[in-house]
Amino acid sequence: MNGTPPLQTRVCVVGGGPAGIVLGYLLARAGASVVVLEKHGDFLRDFRGDTVHPSTMTVLDELGLLDEFLKRPHSEIVHLSGHVGIDTIEIADFSHVPAKTKFLAIMPQWDFLNFLSGKARAYPGFQLMMNTAATGVIEEGGRITGVRANGPSGAFDIRADVVVACDGRSSTLRSAVGITPRDLGAPMDVLWMSLPKRPTDQNAALGFVGAGSVLVLIDRTDYWQCGYVIPKGTADDVRARGLDAFRAEIASIAPVIADRVNEIKSWDDVKLLSVAVDRLERWFLRGLLFIGDAAHAMSPIGGVGINLAIQDAVATGNILSTALQQPGPVGEDVLAAVQGRRTYPTVMTQGLQVLIQRGIITRVLGSKAPPKRAPLILRILTKIPGFRRLPAYVVGIGFRPEHVLRRN
Repeated sequence: MNGTPPLQTRVCVVGGGPAGIVLGYLLARAGASVVVLEKHGDFLRDFRGDTVHPSTMTVLDELGLLDEFLKRPHSEIVHLSGHVGIDTIEIADFSHVPAKTKFLAIMPQWDFLNFLSGKARAYPGFQLMMNTAATGVIEEGGRITGVRANGPSGAFDIRADVVVACDGRSSTLRSAVGITPRDLGAPMDVLWMSLPKRPTDQNAALGFVGAGSVLVLIDRTDYWQCGYVIPKGTADDVRARGLDAFRAEIASIAPVIADRVNEIKSWDDVKLLSVAVDRLERWFLRGLLFIGDAAHAMSPIGGVGINLAIQDAVATGNILSTALQQPGPVGEDVLAAVQGRRTYPTVMTQGLQVLIQRGIITRVLGSKAPPKRAPLILRILTKIPGFRRLPAYVVGIGFRPEHVLRRN
């Protein structure tokens, strides 16, 4: 093809998000040649998942990177709280999670990706190609043998013994091979924006329940990342009511930030996340594996999507690095082993998210008046210290935490 000459590698990873970069690092560390394709020129995207969970920091610790990682600017969340009417409810307490770091670290995702990709470049087998988008797959003899890509020098091919698609919920490779995920349903969308944080503000992640809406404030040290949860498909209705009405809604549901809602200057400051919860029935074809959001899109509930993606990458790295010790294409049994390993935590996490969506979120979004108090059962349960540790474990550790395979 014209442009960049064809490349040959053991593994081609499509997508330079958390799953792709973590997987690329782990495979290069294991001695494999790996090419990671990232369609953008940098990692600077707003309102991506910025929570780094205790399970992820355990992985960084196992790689000997945690101490250096935590020297980078970040904030730490030990408690998650919610405000429902006159009640303030502590939902999760991370101080007892079975991990070295007993908190959620909030760090811009681009910092996390820049940090880890920089470390990966120390391995000779690692190659990160920015401004390079996968456009399709190469199929020969009934198996995927590489990808077609377009980069700064034009179109070219990458041949690989296995291709791993980490290219998100709108996966190009998923579309290229004609498979679609099963939709589990999501009753909500989220409008994201940023507002200044005052020195007197509480340092925590906070949730506020209002009339037909929920507002989440994520502490980003010098500003709040705000997620305004609205009924599915109603973003145009919100915009039609006007920016002044939108500011008033934010101020009403969260009076603690009412003094700064005028910092929302235009609708350009408000980004829409269309929420989806879905998963593939089969994560692989011959020569091609899907992980992370490409295999299973998660609800923003708990902020666990990035955690699941990274855990997928660790499991994939462990399984593939062993298989790649043998020459030649990677067999379907190896790819099936990844899905087998990661299906349980995916199904359990999505099942819990769907349960919360149906039992709580749908009810809140359908309400016509703000609640006066939190439900009695919730007030009782959250007074029990041990109960607050359960959601902290599910969010911070997950249903099947992965650990890096040791190297001799």
